[in-house]
Amino acid sequence: MLKSDKILLRPLQLSDLDFLFEIENNKENWKYGTENKQYTKEELTNYIANAKQDITNAGQFRFVIDFENIPIGFIDLFDYTTNSAGVGVIIAKNYRRRGFAKEALQLLCVYSFEILNLKKLDCNIEKDNLASIKLFTSFGFELERENKELQYFVKLAKK
Repeated sequence: MLKSDKILLRPLQLSDLDFLFEIENNKENWKYGTENKQYTKEELTNYIANAKQDITNAGQFRFVIDFENIPIGFIDLFDYTTNSAGVGVIIAKNYRRRGFAKEALQLLCVYSFEILNLKKLDCNIEKDNLASIKLFTSFGFELERENKELQYFVKLAKK
């Protein structure tokens, strides 16, 4: 578990099923995600059961962003290698614009570079997702390349 003054990043647990179901099946969230499909509660229950695997074995890890013992979002490491990983974050609509994504990303960067010893984090952001672009660039992620729809940002570990 990773902790700041306001939030806790913790592993998924079965009690998160309803929140996970709500976030994953909310079509408004699909605009900026990669998996645009409806999930059943059974599929998500299996996902939670498998989410306990170590990132080095599973290649990904999803943290629940917890505020006052309430799940308010997720921050993910995915496409993990010994040197790098992708990052994604989502906050429930009624908790956005309150600094939670910023705190979660701060904790995740420290964990990624200091505990996992990664050399690079990256993210793909839709060009019209200005809030995410602002968030990631405020943490030193730099635009590496772009295409018609996406911008690809990277953050390198400090040497």
